[in-house]
Amino acid sequence: MLLLHRNLIKKIMGMNIMDTAVYLFLAAKGYIKGRMVPIAVDGITNPEAYINPVPSGLVLTGIVVSVSTTALMLALTIRLYERYGSLDLDEILICAKQEEKT
Repeated sequence: MLLLHRNLIKKIMGMNIMDTAVYLFLAAKGYIKGRMVPIAVDGITNPEAYINPVPSGLVLTGIVVSVSTTALMLALTIRLYERYGSLDLDEILICAKQEEKT
């Protein structure tokens, strides 16, 4: 979607789908069957009984960054639409070049 579509909203949606796929991959790789979340309960202190908390932390951090980036991209898209009256990237570039010449 990022390469093929010229519509900015579709590009943003493609970026969100890609982000979600990466988070799902990290969460799947961080899970180990038969192990618990890394919260020490019932006196179990053996590290072999818990999953690695790093992938979960990366996913949470990534989600925060992704939401912030999406909000910024949508805000910029709104400004571009207000200025050029289109969400098509080709039309925006043509209008911007015409403005540059004048």
